[in-house]
Amino acid sequence: MPSLTSACAVVSPEGETAPGVDELTDFYRDLAAPFGTAVDAERVRAGTRVSHRDLADRLASVRPPGPAPGLIVLTHALPDLHPFTAVAPRLDALLGGGATAFGISQQGLSGPFTALRLVDRFQRSGRCTAAAVAVLEQSTMPSPHPHAPAEGLVDSGVLLEFGTGGGPVLSAVEEFAPSERPGPRAAALAAGSPEGTLLVLGPGVDGDEVDDGGGAADRVRARADTHCTGIWLALAENLRTWAEEYRTVLLCDRDPGSGRGHLAVFRSSPGD
Repeated sequence: MPSLTSACAVVSPEGETAPGVDELTDFYRDLAAPFGTAVDAERVRAGTRVSHRDLADRLASVRPPGPAPGLIVLTHALPDLHPFTAVAPRLDALLGGGATAFGISQQGLSGPFTALRLVDRFQRSGRCTAAAVAVLEQSTMPSPHPHAPAEGLVDSGVLLEFGTGGGPVLSAVEEFAPSERPGPRAAALAAGSPEGTLLVLGPGVDGDEVDDGGGAADRVRARADTHCTGIWLALAENLRTWAEEYRTVLLCDRDPGSGRGHLAVFRSSPGD
């Protein structure tokens, strides 16, 4: 099973690759007009204009030293400032080159959980030993996204790197139907880990969904100015501390578009 060997994050970096505002807004108008969506040039003009490429470049620059990954999966819930830009191959080049690298889109908050399943399958099949998952979120949009806050988001990115030892083990990635509550499952996992369990809740999870968790796990909620990156940002920023304090860390989120819920289970051993 994959071990989370390192993690890094960036929040509110400076943008470097955005073209002029007029060029962007003209493109977005042509793109959105057939769907009857209004484009607000002022939203772009007033935005930070940080692209996925900016986030990937910054993540690569702060990444701890380590082997080049054999698999890179880039995922996001909100569109890039530059639609149709392939950022995964660029990240591959920055991390050493030679990886199978691709992006996941159109899955909303479910995307990072799909990426974890892919890492597990690639490793189990022997197609890679080291792998990386990048979760990116930029805040400059020409019109409000239907499933994200209209204002207040920060630009953020997370890079999770996996290997075969030396960190918390990804022991399971589970999915819930829109009508299912994750509380009972979280309670069962916490009860099976008397050494301590932490439940990390994303913005898509209502508090009452886990109220039937029986109080067996400590809880934290992802920062309110994130959408897709929230729980992964919290994991990256607290990886070593949580591995020392808790035997099990549960990351839970629900995609507001599809209603599908997800739970990722990381387990640590003494000394991780």
